[in-house]
Parts: sequence; C-alpha cells; structure tokens
Amino acid sequence: MNHSTPSILTPYDIKHLTVRNRLAVAPMTRVSATQTGEATDAMARYYERFAKGGFGLVITEGIYTDQRFSQGYAFQPGLTDTEQALAWRSVTDRVHAQEAVVFAQLMHAGALSQGNRFTRQTAAPSATRPKGEQMAFYYGEGQYPVPVAMTDEDIADAIAGFAQAAKYSVMEAGFDGVEIHGANGYLLDQFLTDYTNHRNDRWGGSTQQRVGLILEVIKAVREAAGAAPVGVRISQGKVNDFAHNWVNGEHDAEVIFGSLKDAGVDYIHVTEFEAWQPAFAGNTKSLAALARRHAPGVVLIANGALHHQQHANAVRADGADILAIGKAALANPDYPNRLVEGRPLAAFDTSLLGPIANIKESELAL
Repeated sequence: MNHSTPSILTPYDIKHLTVRNRLAVAPMTRVSATQTGEATDAMARYYERFAKGGFGLVITEGIYTDQRFSQGYAFQPGLTDTEQALAWRSVTDRVHAQEAVVFAQLMHAGALSQGNRFTRQTAAPSATRPKGEQMAFYYGEGQYPVPVAMTDEDIADAIAGFAQAAKYSVMEAGFDGVEIHGANGYLLDQFLTDYTNHRNDRWGGSTQQRVGLILEVIKAVREAAGAAPVGVRISQGKVNDFAHNWVNGEHDAEVIFGSLKDAGVDYIHVTEFEAWQPAFAGNTKSLAALARRHAPGVVLIANGALHHQQHANAVRADGADILAIGKAALANPDYPNRLVEGRPLAAFDTSLLGPIANIKESELAL
C-alpha cells in the first residue's frame, strides 16, 4: 500500500480550525461508556491512540443528546449533563496533547434505539416498525419495537437536546466542533426518509419538508456552539437498510445538499458503503460528487471503504476535501504515520467488533 498522495497529508482548514492533514477517524459506536453514559479512561486511551498515530481530525462515536428518547445503546456515552460533559475532558485533553482536533458527533437514535435507560418506549416521525433486527454486537436482540409518532412537543424537546448537548460539547467537554448525525437510519434520517416518515404536517411530505428537522437542528446547534465548526453527516444507506437509495435520485441530492449549504453548515460528511460508487442507478456520480455539485464551497468529508489508494483518489477527484477512515483505522490507529513512512497496512480483525463491539484491551496495547 503506497497511499502517498501529497495533498492527503497537507493541512486543511475547517472554519477557523487548521487540521494537520486530510485524514479523519470516522465515528464508530463502541458501547464502552459507563452505564450512566460517562466517558471512561479506556475511551480516552482509545481516542488518544488515533491522534498519536497521526490523524488530524478525530470524530467521536454517536453521543446521545437528551434524557428522553435519544439514547440508542446500552453503554453509549451521553452529553446531557455536567457530569457527562466533564467526563469527556480526559478524551479531549489527550487528543489535544497529540496536536489533533476532535469533534463530538451528536446523535438521536429515534426508532432504532435498542437500549435506553430512561424509557422502554422508542419515538420516531411515524409509528412504523423499523426494518431488520436489533444489532447483537450492541447488546440488541429481536425486532425493533414499533415507535410512537412524535408530537410537536417531542420534536421541540429533541431539537433542544441537540442544542444543549452542543453547548456542553464546546463549553465544558472541550470539543473543537460538533457533528450532527443525520445519517445511517437514526432519528434525523428517519424524518428525511420517505418510508419512515408518513407525517402530513410541516415535518412530512416533500423532500424539502422532510429535511426540515435537520435544518432546525442545525440552526439550534449553530447558536449553541458559538464559533465552533458545525457539520452534518448524511447517508442514503442505514444500519438496518444498507441498500437504501433516495427515492427521487439526484433531485433529492440537490434539495438535501443545497438546503444544508443554505443552512450554513461548515462541512458535510457523506458516508456510503463504498463511497466511490455511483449513488444512483443510471447516474455515474458518487454521493460525494453530488454533494460537491450541489453544495459548492462547503468543506466535504467522505467515508466508505477508502483505505485503498485508487478509491481514495477517486473520491478526492470527486471533490472530497477530507477522508474519514473507519475499520482500517481500527486495524491501523497509526494509519497516517504508516502512510508517511511507507509501511503496509494491517488487515482488519473482525474480532475487534465481536461478540460485543466494545473497546478491547488488545486495542489499547497497539
């Protein structure tokens, strides 16, 4: 593996922050917090090793945002109170000590919640049972329950939760920026997706209306986060429906990415199973290329099996400014340093994510 494209190792600016290179750690759920949602020493060591290994940007796993419906998994970390916020300090301090930048990814699980210590009920745009089954490696079992359709009050609470978590992120936890999780089938994506959103109010209907909740969350988070960069993660596929495509193809891409640009996000993070592949049948453009076309000038992060040089180069050519690396980073926490030094990459060991996808002591020894 010789992934020595010079520009991938050059600095890049996201708003006022200079990131030392164009390689980021993708957000990956690791269910390793305390039962009450505080970050642990193992988590601090886990994130530190990516920064020590040369990554310029570290994006955390999804962090739940309120003490109602947002938590998705047992042992998921939260940012819902001062105790949880201060627990993240050991993570952010260690990453900063290695001269890397760290963003908090804020997530509301919605109908895909399979472990919420605050309630047994799930909530979503509509009372539609999610496809697929709960994920065993995140302590899930069996079908997802049928969620309750969220009221206007529930939606307002969810927006407020994102905003409060963003404030905790930058004011107390020490994060440099905030990523809003609008992808992979979780709550904001549930509002965006045609078959999970059957509402006939302002939050349902056309694509422009279904993207509305994401835009309201962006507005609230931007206000709460102050000068910190705010981005949003977007996908077509979901953890429970990998092959999903937006029903209106590039028209939906134009509406979604154009709306995100108009909302003033500092970056868009697109993720696909294979990020270099065409986003839609009959269209040669990748999702990254469509994001670049319809959101010109916005920093673009791309994720999806980009550890092979030819695929990374293809997505960079499509307009991605930064590449987010997931499983290859788990196997190679020193991924950027290996590129600089010309060392080969280690293969991913599936046992790292099984039988439970928590942080293993063997990882911390790498």
